[in-house]
Amino acid sequence: MHQLKSKLPHIGRTIFTKMSQLAQEHQAINLSQGFPNFMPDKELIKYSEDALNSHRNQYAPLGGLPELRQKLSDKFYNLYHHRYDWESEITITAGATQAIFTAISALVHRDDEVIVFKPAYDCYEPAVELYGGIVKPIQLDAPEYKIPWDKVKDLISDNTKLIIINTPHNPTGYVWTEEDFKQLKAVVKDTSTYILSDEVYEHMVFDDRKHHSICKEEELARRSIVTFSFGKTYHVTGWKLGYAVAPKAMMKEFRKVHQYNVFCVNHPLQFALSKILDQPEHYLNLSKFYQQKRDRFLSLIKNSRFKCVPTQGTYFQLADYTEISDLPDNEFCIELIKTHKLATIPVSVFNHKNIQQGYIRFCFAKTDETLEQAANIIKNI
Repeated sequence: MHQLKSKLPHIGRTIFTKMSQLAQEHQAINLSQGFPNFMPDKELIKYSEDALNSHRNQYAPLGGLPELRQKLSDKFYNLYHHRYDWESEITITAGATQAIFTAISALVHRDDEVIVFKPAYDCYEPAVELYGGIVKPIQLDAPEYKIPWDKVKDLISDNTKLIIINTPHNPTGYVWTEEDFKQLKAVVKDTSTYILSDEVYEHMVFDDRKHHSICKEEELARRSIVTFSFGKTYHVTGWKLGYAVAPKAMMKEFRKVHQYNVFCVNHPLQFALSKILDQPEHYLNLSKFYQQKRDRFLSLIKNSRFKCVPTQGTYFQLADYTEISDLPDNEFCIELIKTHKLATIPVSVFNHKNIQQGYIRFCFAKTDETLEQAANIIKNI
């Protein structure tokens, strides 16, 4: 048989799959993969049951349920003072990852350059490479992980098709500021560069910070596809439901790919989410909910040998382990699982050329009991 030629020969299992499998094998507490281990809201579950027991088990419209998109349009206006047309500028997707992949598919042509800030979530670059694009990485420096705008200015060119941004940022927790968006405006002015803004943690920002969505920036919104996640917001990551918003012309191209990728997504669960959106307190109180978890976790491990700067957003906390071990972070994480029964994520896998910075990532979207059990282990390392 002819040998299959891989389009992604350097890609293997994701670090999340690897660490979660090791956690299961060694019966370790899993603070690696980013998912809550507690139940979602009971009302949301009831709405999903109601939908399953009604006539909502066939295909949904390609763009998503009208009532869901209409409520999202209102949400964007209320939060970010930007009105997206529900019919032509909002599409419900099979999770934010599918939305990101579809956006890259629609925008990136062979030899187009795409700027990616590292550490970066691991789905960006493979999608760019699949479509023949050229990744132009910019490595962020620990521990602050601020955007080095001078490097961005130096890297952007006539070949720059796309800049991918992520705020609040996974894995570092960095939250973009108004100054960051001011700098981004200046960088892309008088260019034909598009922006893909990954904002799945929009409702998880701490210490009185505000999430500055690119949707609020009219000049930037005109050239941006923005992706969001119901799974992150409502503690239902396994539902794999998200959405994308963009100006009409960009969304038209997005849907050309979307219709042949998934066509439409889960009908009854879209109905359930449209119902829960009538109660905005669920997402408006999410920052407070997760800040309490962050603060509890940091308080529990404050006497450990790990050094932590409180994360600004997301439900991830980075920790400097260099006072504990000289091992590379991936080896250190494997040792934590095998020796201490604790699963985490090495940050180097998100960095350019796997640069070692001495950090690992904890997920604190867990029950108090799980966080206490993990903290007892951490304090004894």
